[in-house]
Amino acid sequence: MVKCGDRDPCRFSRHGSGPISALVFAAGAVALWSTNALVGKSLLANHPVSQVQFLQFAGAAMVFALIRFMSGEGVSPAAASARLAPLAVGFIGLVGTMVLQYIAFASMPVIEANLVAYTWPLMVAAAVIAFENPRRPALLGFAATLGFVGVALVISGGRDHTWLQGDIVGYLAAFGSALCMAFYSVMVGRLATSPDRLLLPSSLVGVALTLVWSAREGVAWPTGVDLALGLYLGAGPMGLGYYFWSRALKLGGSGKVAVVAYLTPIASTLLLTLSGERLTMVAVAGAVLVIGSCVAVGLERAETENHV
Repeated sequence: MVKCGDRDPCRFSRHGSGPISALVFAAGAVALWSTNALVGKSLLANHPVSQVQFLQFAGAAMVFALIRFMSGEGVSPAAASARLAPLAVGFIGLVGTMVLQYIAFASMPVIEANLVAYTWPLMVAAAVIAFENPRRPALLGFAATLGFVGVALVISGGRDHTWLQGDIVGYLAAFGSALCMAFYSVMVGRLATSPDRLLLPSSLVGVALTLVWSAREGVAWPTGVDLALGLYLGAGPMGLGYYFWSRALKLGGSGKVAVVAYLTPIASTLLLTLSGERLTMVAVAGAVLVIGSCVAVGLERAETENHV
């Protein structure tokens, strides 16, 4: 009789079989994430970060609670508080990534903030080189270095060919967001905790923190279309996007699904360009380096997993 452990193939078959399911979940996450910067840009034009974030976390919490309810396990605060490590991973990955990302969106050109925030795959590659034993560390290191050179070009060639067109806080926030997402992507596949159990407590913390933040600012709340768009950002890119990405990492390994995830900056940058955002030729060259290095890193890691 075969028993299924936490990382046993039997476990994967119960959740919808390996690589194909992982790619489907990853593609769903990419499709939702690609709309995040565009919709966020439209809301931030008329509303403060605190309100947009509150609507996001509220929408995400409803999605995670619904998924939890449909799983039939219910929500147990005692069980949730029993494991601090999953709570920390969820908080850094969800609250840290999204709050810092939207601070960056509000503080610098959105198209540039989006590219900088999506350097998290390069940070994952750096972690792999430092802490694991990749087959071709020199190739990974070269690709990651090219990506960070691309980031420098994006920053230096954004507007009027000068450095740091946005608030310095924005650039730091974008890098911080990338660090948080890199940490989450490395850790989530190593935890036995289900994505809904991991993310629901973090989203509720996010609701509480952003509600206090919004109350302190005391401005009028969004209504109508803006309210719907804010909740979409929560239910879609934040809620289902994170859930799909977490399931993909647990099912397929970070290398294989990363190749799909790296399409996000391509699609989101295209949407922002169609909406009127522009990059100079220097920044375009930087964007090509960022995106190309991300794809190279993903292909290398996927090849390594196949070899193993």
